[in-house]
Amino acid sequence: MRLRTVLAILTAGLAAATTLTAAGPANAHPATGTATHAVANTATGRACSPDVSLDGFSDALDKTTFDGTFVGNFSALALDGDGSLVALSDRSSLFGLDAKNLAPESVVPLADDSGAALDSEGLAIDRDGTRLITSETEPSIRRYSRDGRILDRLPVPSSLLVAPAGRATSNQTFEGLTLLPGGRTLLASMEYAISGDSAGIVRFQTWRRQHGGFALSAQYAYRTDSGLGVPEVQALPDGRLLVLERGFTTGVGNTVRLYLADPRHATDTGGVANLTGQDGVRLVRKTLLADIVNCPSLGATAGQPQPNPLLDNIEGMVITGRAKGRLKVLLVSDDNQNAAQTTRFYRLRVRV
Repeated sequence: MRLRTVLAILTAGLAAATTLTAAGPANAHPATGTATHAVANTATGRACSPDVSLDGFSDALDKTTFDGTFVGNFSALALDGDGSLVALSDRSSLFGLDAKNLAPESVVPLADDSGAALDSEGLAIDRDGTRLITSETEPSIRRYSRDGRILDRLPVPSSLLVAPAGRATSNQTFEGLTLLPGGRTLLASMEYAISGDSAGIVRFQTWRRQHGGFALSAQYAYRTDSGLGVPEVQALPDGRLLVLERGFTTGVGNTVRLYLADPRHATDTGGVANLTGQDGVRLVRKTLLADIVNCPSLGATAGQPQPNPLLDNIEGMVITGRAKGRLKVLLVSDDNQNAAQTTRFYRLRVRV
């Protein structure tokens, strides 16, 4: 779909949204490929928990294309220096989106060092505009220019490499990526535990900026809820983190929970061979902010069973600002280019 068409759809949907209420927005089934909208004004009844409220959601980009590229498979979000939104597809594409109406404005193809596609999952934008992007199959973190050229590659601890080189499982490695306050420390979250660590204990690896690049630094351990993995992390100005935990059960649907996590007093586990819950290892502390299943559905529909039709395979998260003492947080789901799933954006307000 060309930009002109996308803008027309978005404009029409957003105009209609001003008259919608939580009881009755109209939504097309995501399997039809029709762009849908459900945006609600902030009001009583939008609460997901005492700390999180849902301002609205949009399915406007679901099953659309831009400049011949499928718009979807989104795994990460980030804000560029000019305030525009950047969305990473795990099918080797980087989209520029209008931060207000989500309209696609550009698309940049990505590739690995040999020119092959990569399973791109995590995204952070450095202060000079370069894109730091993870691949979860090696795993790797590469630095890309705005136009998609590889600039360099960060070192990865041997234990976090995919077996047989290391102890990780392909497609269960670096999912989340964020720059900590000041931009001197980069943090990547593993999605699941590596071999030898207890199930549910995942490692957060950091790098420190040195001589214009990033060198390996401290590592921390984070315990997920049973059966869940970590698809995304975002740093707060005080060094704490927003952490998404996610899982899927066939016939039941998705579980997505938002946590506030504090790594500032956690043990550096870089030298700990096996994390088994042993004494002397302080895990990253976490506090539940919201289980997204408790958010109002606002008339959302789902193409497969879900405990709340609002839910989908949420993978991306970015903090877009602050309003009335709360963070404005944007989430996005990865539709896996599947007719039964939806590319859906969620606008939250979060108190931390």
